[in-house]
Amino acid sequence: MKKLTAILLTSLFLFYNIPIKANAIVKSPPSGISADSVVLLDATTGKILYEKNKDSAYPPASTTKIMTILLVLEKSNLNDVVTVSKNASLADGSSIYLVEGEKITVRELLYGLILASANDCAVALAEHVSGSTEKFAKLMNTRADALGCKNTNFVNPNGLYDIKHKTSAYALSLIMQELIKHPEYKVISTTPSYKMATTNKSKISRPLWNENRLIHKEDPNYYSGSEGGKTGYTTESQHSYIAVATRNGQRLIVALVHDSKKTFFPDSRELLDYGFENFELVKQFSKNDVVSKLTLDDGTVLPLLASKDLYILKAKNSTSKATTKISQNKLNLSSIKKGELVNTAVISFGGDTYPLDLNSGIDYTKKNVSLKNNILSNSSLSTNAFSGFKNMIKYIFIVFALLIVFLRIRTLRRRKARKRTNSFIYNSRNRKW
Repeated sequence: MKKLTAILLTSLFLFYNIPIKANAIVKSPPSGISADSVVLLDATTGKILYEKNKDSAYPPASTTKIMTILLVLEKSNLNDVVTVSKNASLADGSSIYLVEGEKITVRELLYGLILASANDCAVALAEHVSGSTEKFAKLMNTRADALGCKNTNFVNPNGLYDIKHKTSAYALSLIMQELIKHPEYKVISTTPSYKMATTNKSKISRPLWNENRLIHKEDPNYYSGSEGGKTGYTTESQHSYIAVATRNGQRLIVALVHDSKKTFFPDSRELLDYGFENFELVKQFSKNDVVSKLTLDDGTVLPLLASKDLYILKAKNSTSKATTKISQNKLNLSSIKKGELVNTAVISFGGDTYPLDLNSGIDYTKKNVSLKNNILSNSSLSTNAFSGFKNMIKYIFIVFALLIVFLRIRTLRRRKARKRTNSFIYNSRNRKW
């Protein structure tokens, strides 16, 4: 099959101007945020609403565990049974006092990890996924690279201080952006307290209390719409915190790393308020909206549909306009299935860009040959070539036949002319005066 260029008769580049509400002044972000690396991120679009040294690397303490949680949810089943190793039972720092040989499910270990920040649970889960904490650390770094985390290096699954173990507020926000896609995380992370099931080594239920104060309604730091978070602290790392909250369909992530003043709870609330009060999501396209149309070389009109809901982030009541730019793309036009990716668009707003894949709105099978804009469709090319050759032979034969007829007529005329000349000479000689 040969590739042909789709012809955009409407235009190669199509722009949409979408009016947005009246303008308003965005309030200044809160001042005095004490952490050294800070990010406020819109989880839907990935746009940063506030940042302070977003890529500066610091030891993150137990906020490391959000990467451990992500990998466990991606690589294992909640009902998997884990046998606790001696290494896990001897983990330093915060612990729920797991016992060597204890059999416990991944789900229960996640409750211990998320609510109580238990380092022994982190080690047990890491060993379950990768066989050792060293191999698990490599997996953590590979996943961090895939998420676009810069200046990040994980050495262990729990965040115990190591001079080589570092990350940034922006990297943590990217990890949380992926983690919050897992509904199991939200269920566990928003649980205020929990009693663990008994095991073969523990006949008493271990009581757990969630250390994230933003989810406790009776706490002064309670934040309505909180969907979870993770605290972290060691003497060398100081305080770190990451949280996620939703309001009116908009989800924000706040990350603070290396906080020496322990103001991360109120600082997080202020930053979340700033984000929700000054910015909003606007749906630019719904999934399967017709974004543009292509007219193919045989006249078929191909609708280009939005592959997903596309939102843009804007300051509330902004009057700025979004533009949509449809790129030219080469297609294999032999056959296109409805829903197949055929082109791309880029939506621009306020200096930000939002890529959008465009799918075919119809099933399409190539029709008869046609010639448009000097582009010949690929059907029956060999037939056309053969037909052209036959026509050429036919024309040559006709010309040759006409030439023979012309020469024959010319010869006959010459013979008649000679006869008339000879007769004239003869008569002249025998004429009597």
